[in-house]
Amino acid sequence: MSGPCFVRTAARSFAGGSGLFRQTGCFSSKDKVTRKMSSRRQADHLERTASVHREMELFSARVCDIRNESDSVNRLRLEVSHPDFSFRAGQWVDFFIPGVDTVGGFSICSSPGLLQREGVIELAVKNTRHPPAHWIHTKCSVDSQVAVRVGGNFYFDPQPSDPVVDLLLIAGGVGINPLYSILLHAADLLRHTHAHRCSPGHTHLCYSARNTEELLFKNTIIDICHERPDKFSCDFHVTQQSSDTEQELQPYTINGRISEEELKRHVDPEHTLCYLCGPPPMIEKVNSDLQKVGLSEDRILFEKWW
Repeated sequence: MSGPCFVRTAARSFAGGSGLFRQTGCFSSKDKVTRKMSSRRQADHLERTASVHREMELFSARVCDIRNESDSVNRLRLEVSHPDFSFRAGQWVDFFIPGVDTVGGFSICSSPGLLQREGVIELAVKNTRHPPAHWIHTKCSVDSQVAVRVGGNFYFDPQPSDPVVDLLLIAGGVGINPLYSILLHAADLLRHTHAHRCSPGHTHLCYSARNTEELLFKNTIIDICHERPDKFSCDFHVTQQSSDTEQELQPYTINGRISEEELKRHVDPEHTLCYLCGPPPMIEKVNSDLQKVGLSEDRILFEKWW
């Protein structure tokens, strides 16, 4: 996601400035927040995100690939070589750019498995006037050096003692990023069940965007559903589609917003765990609808972006 987020239990924080950084450094969030709060130009992230857990270590990263995910979104691949770097599916990174005072905050859209296999993470960033996003779209290039720090309470990381759950992932716009990471992680767990402690039951994705051109990762999402149709399914919702829907997307595409009736079809109050990410008005409406169809508040985890 391309803006600060609010998590149900706490808001996430961005601490520190860009400047120079070491490969692994330990920073005091309190000290950094106090210093940055004095600047109104950067108070937006800090005020909205001041209380969420984050790791203390800052890791150097190298941009190793940049590609267009859509007309307005760049997909950034970062090589993070330090063996201590890790994250959970759904978490975000504080994004530090040398020479840019504003600290960015972007959800990781790749899976923890990709980091383990190739030593890289991926971010999908929408082009906005926000300085870190603007830098990614105008100045960033292969071999650019940045630094990242992991944080966030919004993640899927099943433990051996956890009951098996059915995942309902509901995304609006670039809110797909952390949910795509969770989807990929669920697929990895199912592919390597023998090597992992546990895996989810069924995973269904409801993904809403203005049109099919703005549906990020759609081809990979469909591939996952084809690979394991007994375990994965998806619906794409488009609200302002002005052209014919591509033939390959037609079986998955619904015109209109995510409805209460559709949610009801995918909710089992005893087994469903819902992760919800998107703009605040959508979150509020879908959260209310989920509770109306019987899903308890403690089984709805959400993150807002703006």
